[in-house]
Amino acid sequence: MAQTYEFYSERADAAAAAAEKATLENVRERELRSEKTWRALADQARKVAHDRAKADAERAAKREAEALASE
Repeated sequence: MAQTYEFYSERADAAAAAAEKATLENVRERELRSEKTWRALADQARKVAHDRAKADAERAAKREAEALASE
């Protein structure tokens, strides 16, 4: 199942909140590393979604151009 930008972003926000509440330094550092990873995954998911939408639009334009050319 593909995860969305929103899913990853929510997890990053939760990790940031946990880091803020942490009283132990090692827990805070772990949560900050987790947040960084979730943010990277969110950015990657956003890029994939953008690239997919762009490719879909290009394919649709190509099909339309081919359909007009064959008329």
